Amino acid sequence: MWKVKRMNTARIVVLAIAVGAGSVALYLASSSDQAPPPAAPVAQLPTMDVLVAKSDIALGQLLGAGDVQWQTWPASAASASVIRKNERPEAPTEIAGAIARSPFVAGEPIREPKLVRTNNSGFMAAVLPTGMRAVSTEISPETGAGGFILPNDRVDVILSKRDKNPDRNASADVVNSEIILSNIRVLAIDQAPKEKDGQNSVVGKTATLELKPEQAEMLARARQTGTLSLALRALVDINKPEITSDDNRSSSKRDSINVVRYGVPTTTTTQK
Repeated sequence: MWKVKRMNTARIVVLAIAVGAGSVALYLASSSDQAPPPAAPVAQLPTMDVLVAKSDIALGQLLGAGDVQWQTWPASAASASVIRKNERPEAPTEIAGAIARSPFVAGEPIREPKLVRTNNSGFMAAVLPTGMRAVSTEISPETGAGGFILPNDRVDVILSKRDKNPDRNASADVVNSEIILSNIRVLAIDQAPKEKDGQNSVVGKTATLELKPEQAEMLARARQTGTLSLALRALVDINKPEITSDDNRSSSKRDSINVVRYGVPTTTTTQK
């Protein structure tokens, strides 16, 4: 009798476990059948294809169809000056033969104001802005910052001239130096309008400067009265205002020092 009751109890326990396991399996199966909630729709920004530089394009480089490519851009980020594919699908072949007035980096949109077409004109005449003049001056490693001035850099032009010493008892002449032109763009060194092969210095004999007509006249007069030197400006100083010759003379302070060369004393005037 006792064995029968024990067997019935064991059967009931086994049956309860089986029922519980079945319930769990049924719950898991029903849960897996439920589809996940749909993801919230992502807003699609309007885009357009614009013409960009396929690789870096240097100042003065002649563009070909292989130098540019179409790239998808957000419509809101495209300025009015970019070239759009829906407006000019043949633009890659149309701009072939144009010259880069300014450098482009890879992926930068091609803009017409930074291109120039020479037609029958030379390169220098084509890249000069309206109203500006290209004037060349002789340089050397000593007067051209040791060759570290490159095309598209900014320089100050310094005039050094030797004057008679007003003190009759002194035999040495006075050498005066002053900045006559400030923040001037260098167009080319010799006949190279761009940096070649990644060089960080170019030793040349002439530098071509971008000048206003009145600045060109000043440079021509200064060339006849003394020695011209170019002082390289830092990139962060490019946007600073120019210093005119009159302002420089009125605001500068001069100090004189004696320089002895080969036994001959010379008085040099410097500015602060």
